Amino acid sequence: MGFTHQGRQYRQSTETEDKALAQRIFDKVKGELAEGKWFEKLPGESYRFKDLMAKYLNEYSAANKAKTSHVRDKSLIAHLNKTFGELYLTDITSVIISEYKVRRRSEGASPRTINYELTLMSHAYSIAIREWEWVNDNPVKRVKKERVHNTIERWLSLDEEERLLKASPKWLQEIIIFAINTGLRQSELLNLTWSQIDLFRRTITITEQKNHGIDTLPLNETAMQVLRGREAAASSELQDYVFPNTLNKRKGNRLLLKGFYSAIKKAEIKNFRFHDLRHTFATRLVQQGVGILEVQKLGRWKTTSMVMRYAHHNTESLRPSIEAMDVIKNQKFITILSQSKKIRSGERHLKLVSP
Repeated sequence: MGFTHQGRQYRQSTETEDKALAQRIFDKVKGELAEGKWFEKLPGESYRFKDLMAKYLNEYSAANKAKTSHVRDKSLIAHLNKTFGELYLTDITSVIISEYKVRRRSEGASPRTINYELTLMSHAYSIAIREWEWVNDNPVKRVKKERVHNTIERWLSLDEEERLLKASPKWLQEIIIFAINTGLRQSELLNLTWSQIDLFRRTITITEQKNHGIDTLPLNETAMQVLRGREAAASSELQDYVFPNTLNKRKGNRLLLKGFYSAIKKAEIKNFRFHDLRHTFATRLVQQGVGILEVQKLGRWKTTSMVMRYAHHNTESLRPSIEAMDVIKNQKFITILSQSKKIRSGERHLKLVSP
């Protein structure tokens, strides 16, 4: 269907192959044009929510987000479509979205998960307004996000690390040690190939990141020891991945986590996730006095505020700071003592010279 109005050409599909039906649709549009009503309509009145999500996933998420984020978007959209999928975009209101929040809470979804879903939904609406001109209102912006109770980030103590390594098979020991000493995420560890490693320069290059950046970072001696041990096996078995499965292919996420949580249980370590190895990396750096900016660069966090939540101190790491109070007190005591000695010495001198 195509027509010209006030010198501007418009084309829109009638979404039917029936010529008679297409003609009736065209006649209706011409009637709305004559009454001045057609231009009041937005494409969102004929597009359903699932259409928006499909377009967002294919045209925005796939092109602009990291692979892991794109996969997460698919999962979030699956939940959203169960409720909103068949609704037309202009029929979705803040009231309906608020009711969705309540239902998701009753289903056991965490506040953080609900916020992830609402954030994605809001972002899709914003793009539909700004770039695709499907709608002119974003109902998600009028809905308050869930309150997230941030808990203290968990990290591994040296005693826990020793117990965990003893409870782990050799392949898992290598991954745990490497994770603690590099701060790599789970997917980065499993995707790691020898082409990213420079044993001579002692560096690792990370390519597939959330920000699509490329970083080359130094490796410490502990991480190098792991790589040297893996290099011998890799050269004899023609491995591409640094931590492959038994078939020298990429190790699966489920296989890694199954082995990890089995070792966690055996080591009797409570409330610890694989991602907490990354928290351990950042926490230990800070406890050793490494600056926040350096930790941010080594861990590839976007902002220093993101690093601060990992920068926890244990009691002993704070001891040098609190003992600075004793230094001040001792310096004051030494000053008073010195002044007292000078006064007594002056008094003795006066007695000696007195007639």
